[in-house]
Amino acid sequence: MSTQKITDATFEQEVLKAAEPVVVDFWAEWCGPCRMIAPALEEIAAEMKGKIKVVKLNIDENPAVASKLGIRSIPTLIIFKDGKAAAQKVGAAPKGELARWIGGAV
Repeated sequence: MSTQKITDATFEQEVLKAAEPVVVDFWAEWCGPCRMIAPALEEIAAEMKGKIKVVKLNIDENPAVASKLGIRSIPTLIIFKDGKAAAQKVGAAPKGELARWIGGAV
């Protein structure tokens, strides 16, 4: 698996203090569009390994970070660079569009 699961407790270390840009996928088990984009994110994570890190945060199990960031819809993807949110995308998209968006932001 190329993506990594994170929690409220590991968010700061894995995302805010990461050396490389990090794409955070805010998702939930019951979310159909979240499950739809999961395979594309896995492929992008594998293809861009070393350039970016892709992590997943289940908002049902870890509501604190999502609440703090004002996540209202899922899937929401946020790219963090140097500990700050650099870009945000809400909703499902095809792999090509996700790859372009991530590539353009990093």
